This record gives sequence, C-alpha cells and structure tokens, in this order.
Amino acid sequence: MPNGETTPNETAQLLTAPREWRRAVVERLFLLACLVAVVFGVLALLALLYGVLRDGLHRLDWEFLTSFPSRKAERAGIYSALIGTLWLMGLVTLFTVPIGIASAIYLEEFAPRNRLTSFIQINITNLAGVPSIVYGLLGLAIFVRMLEPITSGQAFGFANTSGRSVLAGSLTMSLLILPMVITACQEALRAVPQSHRQGALALGSTTWEAVRHQVLPAALPGMLTGVILGLSRAIGETAPLITIGALTYVAFIPKSPFDGFTVLPIQIFNWASRPQEAFHANAAAGILVLLVVLALFNSVAIVLRIWARRRLER
Repeated sequence: MPNGETTPNETAQLLTAPREWRRAVVERLFLLACLVAVVFGVLALLALLYGVLRDGLHRLDWEFLTSFPSRKAERAGIYSALIGTLWLMGLVTLFTVPIGIASAIYLEEFAPRNRLTSFIQINITNLAGVPSIVYGLLGLAIFVRMLEPITSGQAFGFANTSGRSVLAGSLTMSLLILPMVITACQEALRAVPQSHRQGALALGSTTWEAVRHQVLPAALPGMLTGVILGLSRAIGETAPLITIGALTYVAFIPKSPFDGFTVLPIQIFNWASRPQEAFHANAAAGILVLLVVLALFNSVAIVLRIWARRRLER
C-alpha cells in the first residue's frame, strides 16, 4: 500500500510470527527431551547388561543349568529355581489369561452402567497400584493358611503337608497381575470402533456374537500386549513369594502344583546377599537365565499378537 502502510493480513502475520516461533522452539525442545530420555534409558540398560554379562557369562554352562544349589559356589546350579519358575509362570498364565480377558469383556461389553459397576472398576484400577508385598500377605492368609487343604494337596490325597506350594504361589501372583491385565484388556476393547458392534447388531447378531466375531479379534493384539506386561512383572517379583514362604534352598524340583518350590528371583537374591564373589557371579548368571526365560515367554505372546493382527488384516 502507499506510504508504507501494511494490509490487515500482513499485520496479522507480523503479530503471529513470534507465537509460531515460540511454538516451534517448544516443539523442538520437547523432541530433544524425549530423545535424551530414550538415549539415557538405552544406555542405562546397556550398562546393566554389560555388567551382568561381564560377571556371569563365564559361569553360564550346561552344568550350571542342570545342577541343584550348593554351599560351594563352583558346584551351585539353578536347576530347581528354573523348573520352579516354569511351573509358576505356566500356572499364572493358565489362571490369569482366561480370567482377565473374561472379566474385561464382561465389564466393558455386558455389565450395566450403574454404581456397582463403577465401584468395581475403580477398585480394579486402584488394585493395580497396590504394593506387591500386600498381595503376599493376602496370599499367606488365604492360600497358605485358609485354603491349606487345597493348596497343599491334602484334599486330593497328596502327601504334602504345607500350603507353601507352587499352586499357592501362582494364585498369589495371579492376583498381583490380574488388575493390570484386566485394565489393559478393557483399553483394548475400548479402542475397537463402535461401528464394529453396531454393524454386527444391525445384521441380526446377538451381543455375544458381535463381541466374539467382531470386537474380540480386533482387540486381541492389544489384549496380548497387556498379558505380556503382566507376565513380565510376575516373573520378576520376589516379595510376595518370600512372604508366602517360598524356599531359598531347594535341592529338588516340583513334580506337582502341590510341592514346595523356589524361583529364579529368590535364588538370585540368595546368591547376591552372600559375601563371596563367586556367589555374585552365580547371581549374574542367574540374571541372564531369567532374562532368557522372560524373553521366551514374551516371544510366544508377541508371535500370537502378530498372528492375530495379520488375521485381522485379511
């Protein structure tokens, strides 16, 4: 315009330019902060893995995997703890997956929207943040003492006279991770568009048929992610199992769910608490075995998740 005057559009651009510049700077600072956080986490993980590999890799051999614990570090093995962990995680998976998925489906798809449902939902969310030692005390009171005839196997004719069994431990760990699994499965169900349900119902399907054939396949990958997170927490927990009385020195393997047991975290803790350096090397080797077992469990769940996602995309 004449006399150096600016148009309204130019004036608006001049006013918004500093604001846009600040937004760009904030965005870049946020991205930089996220990158620093990721790099810090990866470096910390690599440092921990390096320390464990340096201390325990030389101790990791077939004899270590197939030997029972011993008072002599060079003869001590992790066989009983490894088998006990497999027993425990197998039973935890058996209890947690069907109960967690079924509970999430009922609460999200079938339960009426009333105060009782809201109360249950709030309690499930709160239980996900309860310290694990509380679940250990609960398991000690209920599964070890109150239900001792069942968890010890006496009601089924087994000779074990103690409720501190694999069954009691697996039930306690299932209680620990169930709130997390239920919450994750509910979030996966909420992520499924309502059009899937409405389309199935419009074609004459019942609510269960709509959930079974439309909603559940679409939510299954997210549900398996929640199961992975829950099992990853369960395999590394120690406090609940120590509370219910899991053994620290076991020279046998459990042959039934009613036998006594130990697990890898407890055995690692036992070795790490000893003053001898040789037992510290055993603890590092045990950590490597625990990481491998965890990776195997997660790999199975990841394969199932990929299979479910590909089946959904067909």
